[in-house]
Amino acid sequence: MRVEIWSDIVCPWCYIGKARFEEGLAAFDHRDRVEVVHRSFELDPDRPKGDTVPVLDMLTAKYRVPREQAQAMEARVAEAAADAGLGYRADRDHGNTFDLHRLLHLAKARGRQGELLDLLYAANFAEERSVFDPATLVSLAAEAGLDADEARAVLDDDSAYADAVRADEREAAELGATAVPFFVLDRRFGVSGGQPAEIFTQALRQAWEASQVSEGAK
Repeated sequence: MRVEIWSDIVCPWCYIGKARFEEGLAAFDHRDRVEVVHRSFELDPDRPKGDTVPVLDMLTAKYRVPREQAQAMEARVAEAAADAGLGYRADRDHGNTFDLHRLLHLAKARGRQGELLDLLYAANFAEERSVFDPATLVSLAAEAGLDADEARAVLDDDSAYADAVRADEREAAELGATAVPFFVLDRRFGVSGGQPAEIFTQALRQAWEASQVSEGAK
């Protein structure tokens, strides 16, 4: 059974949702039969490359709220992250993530997508490392087991894996995904948002049972 997850690195609920999904998957009896595929989605695709802004400034502008309210929003997310065993800091930047997704597609081609995704999330949300700095991205790619020179070449070539990112985003639109995280289980069930772990376990069981019925009908 395949689970496809559309997400963005700067999305805190994608970060939390991934941890919750993995907890739910661990409680699923057939977890060793589940293939997880991560797909691209940009929360801020129109922001120019290299244009970064502190996340609190972004939230106040996007939702037109006072800074105190933006801080309270971040505090609630930080609490949810802590409950999931994740680090979280509000003094991070927000920006265009197209290059990050291109690099994740390189990692997918080299069988290291999961490793790089975890490192990107940790760098963005828990560590004082900017995922919008090319040198940091190359370093993270190397930590994930990728060749640093190859990662640097991808970042230097704006066309590298661009079509793969756009294909993921078109597919998300075709499936009706307007926000992330968005989970698609065996192309039978969809789950939106960073749901509790037990919701993911239940959805996995439903998708598995439906697939077995379908196989039996053949």
